[in-house]
Amino acid sequence: MTDTDAALWCVVPAAGRGTRVGSGIPKQYLPLAGKPLLQRTLDRLAAHPSVAGLMVVLAADDTHWPNIGLPGIPVLTAIGGAERADSVLAGLHALRAKVADGNFVLVHDAARPCVRAGDISRLLDFGIPAGGALLAAPLRDTLKRADTQNCSVATEPREARWRALTPQLFRYGELVAALESARAAGIAVTDEAMAMERMGYRPLLVEGAESNIKVTTPADFALAEFLLERGN
Repeated sequence: MTDTDAALWCVVPAAGRGTRVGSGIPKQYLPLAGKPLLQRTLDRLAAHPSVAGLMVVLAADDTHWPNIGLPGIPVLTAIGGAERADSVLAGLHALRAKVADGNFVLVHDAARPCVRAGDISRLLDFGIPAGGALLAAPLRDTLKRADTQNCSVATEPREARWRALTPQLFRYGELVAALESARAAGIAVTDEAMAMERMGYRPLLVEGAESNIKVTTPADFALAEFLLERGN
């Protein structure tokens, strides 16, 4: 089995607070269709045959983690940091004994419970030969630039503009080096692709479903529940 054939570990950063939801507990533990949001996301990832294990990255003071176990797949935990990139890097470091530098790893947002198995498969099919990739969606709406009073001052071109989704797929050693370099330079990267771009890589954009939403507001919970109930 080559490094590109091996089943992949997936890092799931879940150390955030999700303050925009306005709840007293972290967003990832709020119920979504009868289960915590985080459980829904882990269930979806674990069901994919190419996912070998899950590394869930938690806040140091997390008292809500229910020690989730999933049949046939290991679920490990690590302690994250203040920013998303810090948590992803902590999860990758915790996998060092299990993943070779040349192996690919996935990173997926804890708040994206509606990712489709077919999209993950396409990400692997196209992203592994390309050396790295991410699910993304091309912009279809008209894009506006606002001033400090939230007034529209210009219409921006939407051609060649994409919204970054997850999972994102990169070689373990390259991703660790990219995230460590960004942290050393004091640059706050907002996703793994940004760290890789900074190192000169050109991650492939693999179009994913618009239904792969990031649950951020109370309204998003209702939409995600609707998508899950209709078998997204």
